[in-house]
Amino acid sequence: MSETYLLEMNHIYKRFPGVLALDDVSLKVKEGEIHAIVGENGAGKSTLMNILSGVYPFGEYEGSITFKGADYQVKSIKQSEERGIAIIHQEFALTPLLSAAENIFLGNEQANKGVMNWQLTRKRAQELTRSVGLDIDVNILVKDLGVGQKQLVEIAKALSKNITLLILDEPTAALNEIESKNLLELLRKLQKSGITSVLISHKLNEVIAIAETITILRDGKTVDRLERSKDTITEARIIKAMVGRELTNRFPPRSTSTGEVLFEVKNWNVENPLIPGKKSSDNISIHIREGEVVGLAGLMGAGRTEFAMSLFGQSYGNNITGDAYIRGKKINTKTVKSAIGDGLAYISEDRKGLGLVMINSVKDNITLANLEAVSNHSVIDLNKEVKVAEKAVEEFKIKCPTIAQATLNLSGGNQQKVVLAKWLYCDSDVYILDEPTRGIDVGAKYDVYNIVNNLASQGKGILFISSELPEILGVCDRIYVMNRGRIVGDVPAKQATQESIMEMLI
Repeated sequence: MSETYLLEMNHIYKRFPGVLALDDVSLKVKEGEIHAIVGENGAGKSTLMNILSGVYPFGEYEGSITFKGADYQVKSIKQSEERGIAIIHQEFALTPLLSAAENIFLGNEQANKGVMNWQLTRKRAQELTRSVGLDIDVNILVKDLGVGQKQLVEIAKALSKNITLLILDEPTAALNEIESKNLLELLRKLQKSGITSVLISHKLNEVIAIAETITILRDGKTVDRLERSKDTITEARIIKAMVGRELTNRFPPRSTSTGEVLFEVKNWNVENPLIPGKKSSDNISIHIREGEVVGLAGLMGAGRTEFAMSLFGQSYGNNITGDAYIRGKKINTKTVKSAIGDGLAYISEDRKGLGLVMINSVKDNITLANLEAVSNHSVIDLNKEVKVAEKAVEEFKIKCPTIAQATLNLSGGNQQKVVLAKWLYCDSDVYILDEPTRGIDVGAKYDVYNIVNNLASQGKGILFISSELPEILGVCDRIYVMNRGRIVGDVPAKQATQESIMEMLI
């Protein structure tokens, strides 16, 4: 690996209304290395990379940037790509009604004199998707892909360009351990081909496994830089620099005390809407007791999210059959409104597409799912709504200058906290949490785990879906294992191991 710096960002300042997002941040990336940037949500990681990629153009920030030994002053994403830099954002930048192949080459069309070469487009797209471990028909519309599959399409799209520096913002957040491992191997493969990578990630085990250099940000400032060749790098050292304190236990202790069966699903079947006759959920039966946290483990494509969404107002699937009960009473799952009314809440893994109205304020999003509670004869009580939102911001430690702040201007982790605050305000009986810590740092994860424990202590039932097996084992009392639309295991968490669960997953 070269000691030459490919990228130098010096004394960078970036201000938003009411917020100094970056305060004298510097970053140096060596040519040919895999460089990680870590920090809590709102530390400034994504903002720094958005400056580099042209999302925030030259003139909207202070400081200097050198790339390949020359001044770097770009005013658009297109210009940054022309210079050899591509970014894969934490939130997807895909067009849902176009195919995977069309998205991969959007803005980089395979054309001759303005005429699209569709055969070449599909052939190259298929090669790129396979190179990132995604086995799909590239003619499928992006809207019909899962979150993890969309992430891999984003990576294939970046690789379709002639790039020198690849920036990945939480690329494995939506992937399980096998897919994450494959992606890290892909980064090593790209490194051998001469591509430098900057990885933003909250998964510290992955950071330590792959990064030669780690830059740590806290509160918009650079607080440490670790190099594998010089420093002893441990998760404890990184966490202490990130949060300003030691975090000895990843999972808060909880005294398990379960009651009667609260939630039960019997003989649940869901047909894949894209493939008639193929089941996404195949005769699933599960139960959750009062105060119980039940995990749902499975690989990408196992059908976990599809099962959850089909329960919540039949938001996914065709020809849905089976019954669901809360406290022995059959609930109406045919519409989202009826599911909420009968005591069911679903926190989606796709906070941008399904969890939030991004252009609305933090206040509006927090009360959105339970407007009746802040209304009087169908007229919203603005004073009450403000009090509810301010209380939620404080309880959930949401970093925002004001509750009137547009949600799209928050960091990904703070957006996730708004989603949680919204659904907890509904005071439901059963909560389905689908990847609730996706894209959240270790400190914020701990806050989420405490929220889960608090819900359980109130006698609520929680179905906790996660791609991270250590998280499933650390948070849950019992674990269902899902494979190809079927429940293939039901084990107490204390008796399970990552290895025993993986044996059922593959």
